[in-house]
Amino acid sequence: MLLSEAWKKYQQDKKIEGYSTLTLKTYCFQYNLLLRFFGDIDMNGFSTEKLKEYLIQSGDHLKPSSLGHKIRCVKSLFRWSHEEGYIIKNPAAKLKEPEFMVVPPLVN
Repeated sequence: MLLSEAWKKYQQDKKIEGYSTLTLKTYCFQYNLLLRFFGDIDMNGFSTEKLKEYLIQSGDHLKPSSLGHKIRCVKSLFRWSHEEGYIIKNPAAKLKEPEFMVVPPLVN
């Protein structure tokens, strides 16, 4: 199944599940970036290494929170594709979000 076909089915399922319009809009933005980077390739053509390369190249200027959002979107699409049986293996399963450093508040 091509990336574009998977996206259409994914988007329909998420609408049924009650995802908000804003969430779908932001996920669509991330999908378009993924499509622009890889082209409309077969979903089974993705590998963990290719996704990591994409995240490094497209996320080097992002804050950790923005990169985390990009990773969550990618993981969601590939998890769904795997659960639905459209891909044999989930290449995004091992992707990790950046760790955030929490700075404790100053105490006077």
